Amino acid sequence: MLSVLKQSPLSARIGILIIIVNLSAMLLAPHITPYGETELIGDVWAPISSDHILGTDQLGRDMFTRLIYGARNTISIALAIVMLSFVVGCTCGLVAATRGGWVDQVIGRVVDVIMAFPTLIFALMVLSVAGTSTTTLIIVIAILDSTRVFRLSRAVAMDIEVMDFVEVARLRGEKSWWVMCCEILPNALPPLIAEFGLRFCFVFLFISSLSFLGLGIQPPTADWGAMVRENAGAISFGIYSPMFPAAAIAFLTIGVNLVVDWMLNRSSLLRN
Repeated sequence: MLSVLKQSPLSARIGILIIIVNLSAMLLAPHITPYGETELIGDVWAPISSDHILGTDQLGRDMFTRLIYGARNTISIALAIVMLSFVVGCTCGLVAATRGGWVDQVIGRVVDVIMAFPTLIFALMVLSVAGTSTTTLIIVIAILDSTRVFRLSRAVAMDIEVMDFVEVARLRGEKSWWVMCCEILPNALPPLIAEFGLRFCFVFLFISSLSFLGLGIQPPTADWGAMVRENAGAISFGIYSPMFPAAAIAFLTIGVNLVVDWMLNRSSLLRN
């Protein structure tokens, strides 16, 4: 692993560093923040000072503290959504590719129906009816995102499924689940891992968009998208509080994309 990192380009190392910083903030939030997540400790939109290194927000809460807790909340929920969407999408995709026939047709038509609706409009409609609890948010976005994962996993699995080593496994009498888990899935991992990173970026930005619209992570829980919306009025007074969570969103997205690009290049070189 260390040898691979040493051979990685500078862009990938920068991306890995950004990811490590954000994951550290997510895991160590209670230990590195000077105040509580919802604690009121100063004036509204107080300037940067020794007590508040990023100033305060629209209610007088410490922006640095909110930013760190925002990383914890937003990233953890995005990871939960992507993991769930990959479990559902990869399972359905592999089943559809290996079983074929009516199973493939039924799953494919259900996915087509879900994908026929614009993702943001569909999410807004469902969340408006079902509520905006964290559990509902995770399930709704995971189902929507699993359709994209299904398409990729099915396409990759169908290419692998016709290879000789899979036919040999079938001739040995191996069951379909064994073929999927031990023959197809390991060989499909490089594109799926890269897609995991891309899906995380899309989900992360999607959650931030929903929070900006008021239907994502609900206050007083810290969330980067909601922090941009809540402090947007500060721009009119020459205060740049909303720029901090916006920059955090941008940096994490860029960091993940840098690592994903490197992984895609490595996997393509391995195939060549």
